[in-house]
Amino acid sequence: MPTQLLEAMQKAIREVNKWPEKAVQLFHHNDSDGLTSGAILTCAFERKGFEVRRLCLEKPYPAVLKKVFEQEGKLIVFTDFAGRIAPLISELNSGKNLTLILDHHKANPSTDPMVYNLDPELFGLKGDLDITASTTCYLFAKTMDPANRDLAYIATIGAVGDQFFLDGRLATQNREVALETQRQGLLEIKEHDRGEDYILLTPKGPMPCDELGFYLDTLGAAGYYQNGPDMGIKVCLEGRTPESDQMLEKLRDIQTGIFEDQIKRIRQGEIKHTEHLQWFHVQERFDPMGVKMIGAFCDMYKETEGFDSHKYIAGFQVIPNKIPGFGPITFDEVKISMRAPVFVEEEIRVGRMPGLDTFLPEATGNLGGFSDACHSLTAATTLAIGKEEALIAEMEKILGR
Repeated sequence: MPTQLLEAMQKAIREVNKWPEKAVQLFHHNDSDGLTSGAILTCAFERKGFEVRRLCLEKPYPAVLKKVFEQEGKLIVFTDFAGRIAPLISELNSGKNLTLILDHHKANPSTDPMVYNLDPELFGLKGDLDITASTTCYLFAKTMDPANRDLAYIATIGAVGDQFFLDGRLATQNREVALETQRQGLLEIKEHDRGEDYILLTPKGPMPCDELGFYLDTLGAAGYYQNGPDMGIKVCLEGRTPESDQMLEKLRDIQTGIFEDQIKRIRQGEIKHTEHLQWFHVQERFDPMGVKMIGAFCDMYKETEGFDSHKYIAGFQVIPNKIPGFGPITFDEVKISMRAPVFVEEEIRVGRMPGLDTFLPEATGNLGGFSDACHSLTAATTLAIGKEEALIAEMEKILGR
């Protein structure tokens, strides 16, 4: 771990240890990296005697943040998002709460000394290669108490689940956490001609980490409005159960039907093309799944018939005006998720095409939208319903410069 990141974590932990109220509000993402991050922090804080109240978010929407920071004197932690919007969080917080950000996306420094942005992107690490949010949370937990080394296996699931590899292998800090899990006798690493496979050795038998990642992704995203994230956290901490398997099977049936219908629509021509982009809009047809699923759809089908392998892919989905466990809220917004087909991905990696984290946030900001968790190969933002075509045009203008 970079020395400056370690020192920043140590400073934040000293403030946590001095905090008078032994309760933490934990906001985490709903994919495999976000659920494993939430599980690691839940365990680490509870071991320190904190009461943990978790709230799973698909994005740290401004409308949510405004309500959160109406509070004062609280310990608030964000993980797997919020690194980029540290200045906004600083403005909303204004010294009222002790706030920690444990993200791995592109980040900006905080402007409030009570907001600790511990995003490794600020300390020289790459969030789409070197380190996931789950690995960041593991390093934080281990810094808090070395006994939390036993949580390495959860971070390994998240690292593999986020699918950022170098030549088919985990790299840098993500690889270190996998090797730590291997040293504990809980992981088998199998080499093959395309890289490595990571097999978790559980009391119920070996389980490939990539399969566990998909398992958690489905619970958290397809099951976002059906208690899937809570079940995902339970699986991280206690393992799979017949109950979680049954939930997974039901959600996969729903997902398969919805995705097959959307592929059929795309093959029938429900997709639009511009010079650099191909895009489609699912409106509210992905209901009852969460909006994370528009990105999952792009990931699963970006190389199939109907998509152009030389253009960026963009999918829009209307955001429901509800958040489980949060109370009434109004968005009237749409989410855009973007992905890169294999050809485009390779062009981004060698610098011949710009990464998604460059032009999508800029275009979104130009139209008054919200941008937070973006990587070079995967990215998502939100903006008002009705501005979808304007966003496509704005991205084309930027890409054509």
